[in-house]
Amino acid sequence: MSLLDKLETIKRRYEELSQLMSQEGLAGDELVKLAKEYSDLGPVVEAANAYETGMQEIADCKEMMDDPDMKAMAEEDMVRLNKEIPALEEQIKLSLIPKDSADEKNAILEIRAGTGGDEAALFVADLFGMYRGYASEQGWKLEVMESSVSDIGGYKEIIAEVRGASVFSRLKFESGVHRVQRVPKTETQGRIHTSAVTVAVLPEAEEVDIVINPSDLRIDTFRSQGAGGQHVNTTDSAVRVTHIPTGLAVAIQENKSQHKNKARAMSLLQSRLYDAERQKLDDERSADRKGQVGSGDRSERIRTYNYPQSRVSDHRINLTSHNLDGIITGSGLDEIVEALIANDQAAKLADLDM
Repeated sequence: MSLLDKLETIKRRYEELSQLMSQEGLAGDELVKLAKEYSDLGPVVEAANAYETGMQEIADCKEMMDDPDMKAMAEEDMVRLNKEIPALEEQIKLSLIPKDSADEKNAILEIRAGTGGDEAALFVADLFGMYRGYASEQGWKLEVMESSVSDIGGYKEIIAEVRGASVFSRLKFESGVHRVQRVPKTETQGRIHTSAVTVAVLPEAEEVDIVINPSDLRIDTFRSQGAGGQHVNTTDSAVRVTHIPTGLAVAIQENKSQHKNKARAMSLLQSRLYDAERQKLDDERSADRKGQVGSGDRSERIRTYNYPQSRVSDHRINLTSHNLDGIITGSGLDEIVEALIANDQAAKLADLDM
């Protein structure tokens, strides 16, 4: 289907939505759904109209070229149109890319130490600081849901909820293995060590995304272990929720309140089950997605942070930056995020049939 044909289809749907919303008796969820689709299509239709107008102007200019009195004006207009039309085409094509239904969602960020012992745990803390700084730059709110502190001050794992506008769309490419090369604080000989940390970014599920039968859950309470204040080992505030059909279990002990820990455990369980469903669909579509960076393969080494050379390399898109200090504080991470989004869009544009 050509671009013009697709635009005509979109314009017809836009008009259809306008008529549907004007019907009497339409209300509630159905009206909200139609209104959102209508709102999403609005900018596309506006760009489509500008594109069609521009194409007509080009045709008019070509006719004017045959008139000596009009040729100079036509050539001037053609210069302008030859800049405007490609930009409009790109804008329209980007709007036609199938949207990830989870892009607008909040996210659950999970960071865990991999190979490297204490050094890996310290790097978990560094990556958490990077994402906390990036969240602050973006105006998001980050809240720790669960953490396990290592003996020397890092984290064996840390799980956080990140809330704000389009969080998942900007963090989803962070899932994978992050490798660090540097001289550990515990290294007396000055040798460079390589350690690894795994990052998983899950879209935060809502109740409408994943329905859990209460009879499929086993909920246990126990006393918190490790750091946490006076409540540790004095009350059964920690909660473990197990989804019996899948065997998936989530334990939360971060709060003094058993009620809050249970709510967070349920939220995390829902998000993991929702993510498992998304991963299943991704696997089924994997043949069509080989060129995309958002495949969700969390065993893949995606990035290396080389401290001696102040270099960060994203291996999926062959991007290298020497702004390690800015990236690790979060202020410079957008350079990589934007490049990953652009690469993903380019791959999807290449798949569009037009």
